[in-house]
Amino acid sequence: MPERGDRPRGRLGRDQIIGAAVELADEIGLEPLTIRRLADHLGVRPMSLYHYVQNKDDIIDGMVGRVFAEVERPDPTSPWKDEVRARARSLRGALRRHPWAIPIMESRRTPGAEILDHHEAMLATWLSTGYSMAVVAHGLAVVDAFVYGFALQEAALPLGESGGDLTEASEQVVMPLSPEQYPSLVRFTTEHVMQPGYDFGDSFEVGLGYVLDGVERAGEAAAGA
Repeated sequence: MPERGDRPRGRLGRDQIIGAAVELADEIGLEPLTIRRLADHLGVRPMSLYHYVQNKDDIIDGMVGRVFAEVERPDPTSPWKDEVRARARSLRGALRRHPWAIPIMESRRTPGAEILDHHEAMLATWLSTGYSMAVVAHGLAVVDAFVYGFALQEAALPLGESGGDLTEASEQVVMPLSPEQYPSLVRFTTEHVMQPGYDFGDSFEVGLGYVLDGVERAGEAAAGA
C-alpha cells in the first residue's frame, strides 16, 4: 500500500484539490485551511499540490467558484423578480452549506469563469427590468447585502437543531432578565421568539419581499418621473 505522497499524479488534479478544500473548509473553516493540512486531507505531500494550483489564493478562487456553481443562475429572459428571488434563495442555501464563504464571495481579484458567468447573468437579469442604471445598481447591491447579511446572521446565531429555533438561547439569555429592566426584550422573546412554530429563517422570505418590492417601486417611480 503506498505511503502518503506516493500516489500517482494521475489520481490528483485541480478539481479534486478544490473539492477537497471545500470539504475541509466546511469542517474546520477557512482560516485553519493550509496547504499542508489540505495535503494531509488528500493523503499526498504538500509539494504535489503545486503541480495543479499556484498557492492558497488560487485554491480559494477555485473554492469560491465552486460555491457560485451551486447557486442557481438567473435567466434574463424570464420575469426579473422571480429570477432574482430564486437566485437569492439559492445563494442563501449555498452559504448555509458553506458559511466560510460568506465574507469572501465578492472579494476575488482573479475570478474564474464560474464567477464571471454568474455575475453576467445576474446583471443581464437586472438590466432586463428597463430601470435606470442607478436603480439597477442600488437593487443589485441591496439584494446582495440582504442575502449575505442574513446568511452571516444565521451563521452567527445560536440556532437549534431545526436551524431556526432560538428557544434554548432565549431561555439561557433573556428569560433570567428582569421584565422591569428589559420590558421590550422580554416581551418580544416571550410573545414571538418562544412561540410554537417560530423560525428565524422565516424572516428571509419576508425581508426579501420587502427589498424587491422597494426596488420595483423605485424603478417605476424613476421611469415615471
